[in-house]
Amino acid sequence: MATQALTKGDMATLDVSRGELYADDSWRPLFAQLRAENPIHYCPDSVFGPYWSMTRYDDIVAVEADPQTFSSSFEHGGIVLFDMQDTNVKLAMFIAMDDPEHGAQRKTVAPAFGPSEIAEHAVALRERTARLLDSLPVGETFDWVERVSIELTTSMIATLFDWPWDDRHRLPVWSDWTAKIDIGPDPVLNAERETHIFEMAAAFKQLFEERKAMPPKGDLLSIMAHSEVMADMDEQRFIGAIALLLVGGNDTTRNSMSGLVEQMNKFPDQWERLKADRSLISTAATETIRLQTPICHMRRTVVQDTELGGQKLKAGDKVALWYNSANRDEAVFPDGDLWDVSRSNSRRHLSFGYGIHRCLGARLAELQLQVLIEELLARDMTVEIAGEPERIPSCFTRGFHHLPVRIRKG
Repeated sequence: MATQALTKGDMATLDVSRGELYADDSWRPLFAQLRAENPIHYCPDSVFGPYWSMTRYDDIVAVEADPQTFSSSFEHGGIVLFDMQDTNVKLAMFIAMDDPEHGAQRKTVAPAFGPSEIAEHAVALRERTARLLDSLPVGETFDWVERVSIELTTSMIATLFDWPWDDRHRLPVWSDWTAKIDIGPDPVLNAERETHIFEMAAAFKQLFEERKAMPPKGDLLSIMAHSEVMADMDEQRFIGAIALLLVGGNDTTRNSMSGLVEQMNKFPDQWERLKADRSLISTAATETIRLQTPICHMRRTVVQDTELGGQKLKAGDKVALWYNSANRDEAVFPDGDLWDVSRSNSRRHLSFGYGIHRCLGARLAELQLQVLIEELLARDMTVEIAGEPERIPSCFTRGFHHLPVRIRKG
């Protein structure tokens, strides 16, 4: 079904949330057919229950631009297909809230991602990236995810939180378990997930209280601890705020750094273009994020009956916004499956969302990827895939568990 055109019967029962589609990277043709024939598609049955799929760029933008009709609130189930309101971890993060609470929390942490703050991180970011690349073996096989993607993103997260440096290895573990929304329907795995999340919350809460007792500083925990809006959050909101900042800082950048390697291997001619023209590096970074689409979907819940694209959506319906599909919509991105490092509109991608919930850390994520490209080119490094990638079997996080590679010069 992943390689052949779907019949009408197949289309009627198609469930694009199935994890195996992402584990074996076979989802693209299904979404291409949905965009062409059934762009607002109803799935009557899945492990997450029934849901609508938005697969075209313009329809997703229309939904994101209408938060009064399409709610993000955790009280309606949240921002992923798995309903969070009936679990012990509701992920009451501000991206899973509607205004006014969403806007108040977002405004509180926004200064940590301003232009001057990002500029302050740039020097240390480049030094860390250069030092790491210089430590990698040339001609030997190693796991790019473990040695590069995780290490660089974890270092940045630890910096943003002013987390104890020698304890930073705990951060990606917590982030990974928090993002495992696909295991939600499994009570055993979900219980294990909750154990990790409560462990994360306890560790962050201790630091949070310490920062509250100290003079204000510029790190995220201190900003939250000294704000009127976030200083006294209840347990679920505290867990949600930490989870959002941790997963948001981890998944997008980490999986785009791994996606970069996949693209330079699939499209070696484009890597050669970058070698010849360094002015294309910034576009290459945003194009990589477009093509990787580290977060496959966000979910909204219809709060009042409405109609979109000729389909009648009723209050209570789940709506999946498939960013991975929108980022390949030929109406916006011609030859959308190609990595084109000169693509003029690559920045229009929806990997960071759209509207009031657009990712606060977008510019920082772009910078991290851009610096990695710059430093690879400065060392004349090409990263070659040296084995079968192990992909995350998730309809939420699109990325890699492992990516065996070898580095060659030239």
